Amino acid sequence: MATGEYAARIGNVNQAKTMQNRRTGVYSREQLTRLLHPQSIAVIGASSRAGSFGERVLFNMKHYAGRSYPVNARYQTIGDQTCYPNVADLPEVPDCAVIAAAREAVEEIVLDCAKAGVGGAIIFASGYSETGKEERIAQQERLAAIARETGLRIVGPNCIGVVNALLDSRMTFMDITPIPQPNPQAVGIISQSGALGMALAQGVVRGLSASHVLTSGNSCDVDMADFVNYLATDPACGSIACVFEGMATPDRLLLAAENAWAADKPLVIFKMATGEQGAQAAMSHTGSLAGSHASYRAVFKRAGAVVVDDFEALMETAAFFAKAPPPKASGAAIVAASGGAAIMAADRAEQHGVPLPQPTPEVRTILESRIPEFGSSRNPCDVTAQVLSDPESLAICANALLSDPQYGVLVSPLTYGYAPSAKRPLVYNDLAKQHGKMACVVWQTEWQEGPGVVESNQCDRVALFRSMNACFSALAAWQWRAEKRAAGAQAVTATPAETIAQTRALIARAAGQTLTEREAKAVLSHYGVPVVGERLIQTADDAVNAAASLGYPVVLKVESPDLPHKTEAGVIRLNLRNADEVRAGYAAVMANADKVSPPPRINGVLVQPMLPQGIEMVVGARNDPLFGPLIVVGLGGILVEVLKDTALSPAPVTPFEAEGLLRQLKGVKLLEGFRGMPGVDIQRLAQVISDVSRFAADHRDTVVELDVNPLICAGDRMTAVDALIVVA
Repeated sequence: MATGEYAARIGNVNQAKTMQNRRTGVYSREQLTRLLHPQSIAVIGASSRAGSFGERVLFNMKHYAGRSYPVNARYQTIGDQTCYPNVADLPEVPDCAVIAAAREAVEEIVLDCAKAGVGGAIIFASGYSETGKEERIAQQERLAAIARETGLRIVGPNCIGVVNALLDSRMTFMDITPIPQPNPQAVGIISQSGALGMALAQGVVRGLSASHVLTSGNSCDVDMADFVNYLATDPACGSIACVFEGMATPDRLLLAAENAWAADKPLVIFKMATGEQGAQAAMSHTGSLAGSHASYRAVFKRAGAVVVDDFEALMETAAFFAKAPPPKASGAAIVAASGGAAIMAADRAEQHGVPLPQPTPEVRTILESRIPEFGSSRNPCDVTAQVLSDPESLAICANALLSDPQYGVLVSPLTYGYAPSAKRPLVYNDLAKQHGKMACVVWQTEWQEGPGVVESNQCDRVALFRSMNACFSALAAWQWRAEKRAAGAQAVTATPAETIAQTRALIARAAGQTLTEREAKAVLSHYGVPVVGERLIQTADDAVNAAASLGYPVVLKVESPDLPHKTEAGVIRLNLRNADEVRAGYAAVMANADKVSPPPRINGVLVQPMLPQGIEMVVGARNDPLFGPLIVVGLGGILVEVLKDTALSPAPVTPFEAEGLLRQLKGVKLLEGFRGMPGVDIQRLAQVISDVSRFAADHRDTVVELDVNPLICAGDRMTAVDALIVVA
């Protein structure tokens, strides 16, 4: 079928693009096996010209365990291999075709592959949607349409290729570092950036193990989500390391992440394009949608993925998770031959919330018997440089600490690279296996590839980190992941249909796109959110009567759909204690409202009781264009803007998940009771957050923004004093 005939049959480009954006699932492992684990490969565009993509791929195919076939009508042979004019002329239908041809020739080749029944194709050519040009976007959309209609799975265009270490299939034009056969603790590498993916794989030179390097490029068909889903059930890797920029349908990546969670395959993600300039670069790089970094972090965490902040921490964190058993305890034991390194470890442990309990008396006795008095038999444990004259002391101390049931992991900073360095990881490895625990070596010398690096990485139960921060971040994530698995699946109680209908009716009756405070609180009260009592009045006399009924002191607020930020407009008066103050306050707020231009619509003035002092919280939600409703919690009032101490999650959340959000806040100590201040019933607060999140999720089709600020909390008393709801 000619290209023109094919394009006519599938319809116009816009229709094709719409169809592509509708893909909601992920490809199964079986659908990608011929592409990613091929028994035969055709190199289309094979060449003998030195340095060409076709020549480079053929060179890499020399190591391939399967059958490879050069395809190029200009050659009869290349080296000692027969070269075939077309994929249809091959002695068998290849599982995968590597297309090393110019962009102008790619579409016709892809059609030939589809017609021949090839299982998958990898396209190197660039200059498609990443250019932003309409005609190039159309070319990529036609490739996507071919994939949809024929079942030919396509990686690319604009990609470097893929590597399967099990077959030593190097389906790439890069002169890559050879990847040995993977061990059981291998990491599967996935990257939208081909160069970064291949760079991670070079960790094999320092003892890391990799099973796959899967790069996606522009992802006209197979993308990051499909790669994650493929590796989720692949026994060749113990964990997945993912370099992620963004994608137009991130919900599919979340589906794949959930499948990895169900398979108990740790997924570790480094999300780049977190700033405005980075997001713009991602658009030009792969034609992807970068999205909000905070949103991505929140939804990845919901799906059970571990997110690292630094590219340098990605591979070592993934290697840790590939090796680590479930933690037997939350505590970490630190043993070092340097007091300074021990202090650094303690600092990072505190920063990441990793407990450092003190050893039991029995263990302490063993430590004291081997550590000189100028060392430390506490945790962190400083065995001092005396270990040089008493080499067995380090192993004895490490064994004692690992035998303590308080500790799930042993952390040992290694500050100097020399011959004895290579022996210590082997000792830790044997002890960790003996106790069913984990050990971490933190490499603190500038001799980055010194003795001990390869040995650490090759151990089954020792993980090597190049920074103390990355080590304790991984340990915190290890505990978090274990707690999430132990908690099991969480379900939010469904809202009764009658409640949803009642709140929809209230929203529909609102006069404007932004509900007034009174209207918003009336809506939220149907979801069990506790709101302050109030009266809407029209005159100063009515204000005095309402204040007497509600009880002094009171608050006055002008109600207007045109004044969502009342403090800035000066239309609020607080702590009014008698009738004279109420009358003066009424006159003042109305006068300030009259100063606003253009003149706002005024419904009246709200009279509310002045609540006793408490901790102010904010509970909000917004409808993210990529992820739907997201709930955010933080310290309220003006502090939310000053401190920017918030936690985010997809809505709805269970009370258990809501409590987890509160525990993420730096200000959680205020909620627990700080320096004699009364604490807050965190479980009650978590229930309120869960109720607000249910509302946001139930009304995602109409509510675009929601803000309860402040929610005043004191003990088990929670009261929403102000609220904002914006509808579509």
